[in-house]
Amino acid sequence: MKKSVLFLAVMVCAVGIALVACTDDSSKSDSYAVVISQDSLVKRGSYLVNAIGCDDCHSPKTFGPQGPELVMDKRFGGHQANTPIGKPNVGVMKDGYMLFGMDLTYAVGPWGMSYAANISSDPTGIGNWTEAQFITAIREGKSKGLKEGRQLLPPMPWFVYKNLDDVDLKAIFAYLKTSKPVNNLVPGPKAITEL
Repeated sequence: MKKSVLFLAVMVCAVGIALVACTDDSSKSDSYAVVISQDSLVKRGSYLVNAIGCDDCHSPKTFGPQGPELVMDKRFGGHQANTPIGKPNVGVMKDGYMLFGMDLTYAVGPWGMSYAANISSDPTGIGNWTEAQFITAIREGKSKGLKEGRQLLPPMPWFVYKNLDDVDLKAIFAYLKTSKPVNNLVPGPKAITEL
């Protein structure tokens, strides 16, 4: 009987220590970091970029027999500065619509006209960006990742992508930095009054 009571007392103490250890925040290490090889990071970034649809806006398209087709030599180059744009029909906005350009790299809405950024590895894209700038752009919706910069404009859904974890954002950045550089200085946005 004494052995049973002693065994029971030891088990209760062990369970109590385990419960405290599982709920004690002080046992978490702030220095914990996930270590991933650069190759794995780039592969993860490729998967994410393709899964979340960065090409939808940031890559010019032509229309083929099956609909929009990526212009691969300009992939991630954003809205091409030399693309002719017709006069936007701002009247449809009164009916609750926003408009996309034919290659889906520019949009018109109540904010004005915005152009998809060049996110290729070229210096006119994100080639000179730091990882911290990229994370600031996505987490805080800041143009060029500059804290003092203007907010990113629609249709960029940064408020959705900000929920990606650090490793995923680093992976996306690592992959984009390996992309073919596309020399293209995207025009600045236009206010609705300029249209």
